[in-house]
Amino acid sequence: MMNKKTACFVFFIICMKVSSACADIYVYIDNEGVRHFTNVPTSPQYRLYMSSPKPSSYFRYDSYSSSKYDQFISEAADKYSIPVPLLKAVIKVESNFNPNAVSRKGAQGLMQLMPDTARLVNVSDSFDPWENIMGGSRYLKMLLERFRGELSYALAGYNAGPERVVQHNGIPPIAETQDYVQKVTRYYNLFNK
Repeated sequence: MMNKKTACFVFFIICMKVSSACADIYVYIDNEGVRHFTNVPTSPQYRLYMSSPKPSSYFRYDSYSSSKYDQFISEAADKYSIPVPLLKAVIKVESNFNPNAVSRKGAQGLMQLMPDTARLVNVSDSFDPWENIMGGSRYLKMLLERFRGELSYALAGYNAGPERVVQHNGIPPIAETQDYVQKVTRYYNLFNK
């Protein structure tokens, strides 16, 4: 049985090893002095113990690492006639190639599929890289066809939903969506060189 100091030290080492997972750690000390740690506080008694590092290079080219998924991306690009650099750009901006990414809104996996979208494109496991890339590519192809190849509209639809693009007859006046379209386009041009 570890004493409290040893347990805290072990916990600290573990936190250092997983800090790249970018999760804040919270602590609660109960009436008996036992420390309870979590990344999802369930009561106001928890206090921030360790803030996760913010990835400063999240949208920089030097953090790009897709080689693990290049085969899946190429397969999806061939199947849906979408340029490989475009799929890489979408994945880069959506998840930074993290197959376990989950957004605050519930989007999951490499291409950040919402549960309804995953069902629409027959994806049963959004955290399976192959399924996610194939499903996300299929959805992007559907949007490209719906918006007659207008890439910026398809990307806006991917981010904000196609109904909003139709409603605004173009990219919706949503800062996040406008920023998203610009980032994907910038990476697409970069990866296309």
